[in-house]
Amino acid sequence: MTAPVRILLCDDHAVVRAGLLALLGGEPDIEVVGEAGSGEEAVALASRLGPDVVLMDLQLGPGMDGVEATRRIAAAGAVHVLVLTTYDTDADITRAIEAGATGYLLKAERPEELFAAIRAAAQGRTTLSPPVASRVMARMRSPRPTLTERELDILGQLSRGLGNRDIARALFISEATVKTHLGRIYEKLGVDTRAGAVAVAKEQRLLS
Repeated sequence: MTAPVRILLCDDHAVVRAGLLALLGGEPDIEVVGEAGSGEEAVALASRLGPDVVLMDLQLGPGMDGVEATRRIAAAGAVHVLVLTTYDTDADITRAIEAGATGYLLKAERPEELFAAIRAAAQGRTTLSPPVASRVMARMRSPRPTLTERELDILGQLSRGLGNRDIARALFISEATVKTHLGRIYEKLGVDTRAGAVAVAKEQRLLS
C-alpha cells in the first residue's frame, strides 16, 4: 500500500484549519501531520515534520506572510507548497509562484479539486485554479509594459525598499512627483501595492 501524502496546514484562522482537517480526514491517502497558525510556525514545523505538502494561506496576520513562508520552505527543496487562498490578484499569484509555490488553488474550489491538487503537488506537479491559470496565461500573452526612464528609476529605488521621501531625495524630485509616478507604474503593471510592483517588475525583467 502506498504511504499517504503527509500534509501540514498553515492558516491563521483556527476554524478554517478545523474545516480542512475534517475534510482531509475522509481521504485515506492523505494524512494531516501538523497545523500552523503563522508563517514562522509553518517554516519551523515544515523543517521538523518534513511533510510532503504544505497547504499555505497567503494572508497570515502579523509577522511573516504566506509568500515569505513559502520562499523559506521551498528553498529547503524537500517540501512542496500548495497555496490555498481567497486571493487571486496578479501580484499575489506572481509573488507566490516566484517564491517557489508548486500550485495555487482558490478556497472556492470543490473538495475533489483540492484533493487532486494535493496529490499532484506531492509529486511536484503544478495545479492552478482555472481563474488563476487564466490570469497567468493572459499575463504571458500581454506585451511587456512600457515604462518611462523616470518610472524605471523610481521602480529601481522601490526595489531597494526606499519610501517616497527617500526616493524623492535620491532622484532630486518632489514627493508629490514620486506619488504621481507610482500611480502610473501601478496602473501599467496592474498592481496596487509596492511589493506587487516590484514582484511584477522582476517577473517582466524590468529591473536590471
